[in-house]
Amino acid sequence: MPRHNERKYRIVAAFQRRFNAVMRRLPTQTLLETTGRTSGLPRRTPLGGRRVGDSFWLVSEFGERSQYVRNIKADPRVRVRLRGRWHHGVAHLLPDDDPIARLRGLPRVNSVGVRAMGAQLLTVRVDLTD
Repeated sequence: MPRHNERKYRIVAAFQRRFNAVMRRLPTQTLLETTGRTSGLPRRTPLGGRRVGDSFWLVSEFGERSQYVRNIKADPRVRVRLRGRWHHGVAHLLPDDDPIARLRGLPRVNSVGVRAMGAQLLTVRVDLTD
């Protein structure tokens, strides 16, 4: 990863650690719950995305470097909290999808943040099972 992207990653990761601790507590915040690949404990990440039918779409700003993406690679079974209700699902990483085009269909505030902070965008689709 180029030096500029590495520095950007470290700054954004430090900010998100603090910001996400607050955001996880908001009852209306969308959350993605993965299983920690080492600990086996649930890991909740606040994020933006959009439900389309029986799928939930999101774009990871740091691609396969994001901790939740690494957890998905180890165990794709996840839960997504949408409007205060939990849904089970199976996550799929879509490296061949165009994440910039995908962001156009996602909530504007989130899309702007992902573009501004992101270095290696990756589309993720969660097929909801309930």
